[in-house]
Amino acid sequence: MTDDYNFGLRRLKKSGRNSGIPLQFFIPTLPNSAPFNHRPSFPFSPANRSVTVRRPFPLSHGTTTLGFIFQDGVIAAADTRASAGGLVACPAVHKITPIHSHLVVTSSGSGADCMLWERILAREIRLYQLRHGRCLSIRGTAKLLSFMLHPFKGTELCVALTLCGWDKEAGNTDCAKSGPKLIYVCSDGTRLQGDVFSVGSGSPYAYGVIDGGLRWSLSKDEAISLAREAVFRATHRDAYSGNNVDVFHITAQGWSQRKREDLKEEYYRDLQRKMKIVE
Repeated sequence: MTDDYNFGLRRLKKSGRNSGIPLQFFIPTLPNSAPFNHRPSFPFSPANRSVTVRRPFPLSHGTTTLGFIFQDGVIAAADTRASAGGLVACPAVHKITPIHSHLVVTSSGSGADCMLWERILAREIRLYQLRHGRCLSIRGTAKLLSFMLHPFKGTELCVALTLCGWDKEAGNTDCAKSGPKLIYVCSDGTRLQGDVFSVGSGSPYAYGVIDGGLRWSLSKDEAISLAREAVFRATHRDAYSGNNVDVFHITAQGWSQRKREDLKEEYYRDLQRKMKIVE
């Protein structure tokens, strides 16, 4: 390593009371920003380069992701279309990423940004587990992610992640610390906890379906059916969402993934139901 910026690696402060455990987390360095320890940078460091390279033309992005809590855990669902303006860049991306056995993350925004920050988050959670012998809580994970993203406020970073997970602490019956959790974190550092979130260009359509059918007493099959219906209706009206639907169910035993379904087949089934009603 030749300087503090190289690959974002910095000398970590350590504490004798914490048995040499680093007291700061990795945060990618910002262009034109001085390091936290105010050391002088080298002539070819990122701090001396241009702020950003703008695209020759704007690209619109869209997606439909959702998550909600019910009596049997947390449901996370998303479509699989990656769009770049009017182009369907990829019809089969994964917008729901497992972080560990009891946490998955739905992603909206720039595909490259989301992929990078999901990897950074997974690494930091794994390092925490190795240092302390336990997983970081869902709230703690959201707070860590918000802390790492906040320095990028005002830049072109575009990340909107929804953390869908289950906190389970041995011998702890406090619902505030254990049980299902759903937390939204945005690239400006915003952190919101709730019972239902839908993010992306198709979210207004998804909210319309969820608000009409969501209740605490839903069974697992009813909750999965509601999530599928919400994503399907959103992709039917939103041009930037479509192709398939992924559904995850998170409980105290961990997450499970439902087999990916083609929304085209759901469209034809819905069309047949409407024709029977007319007849």
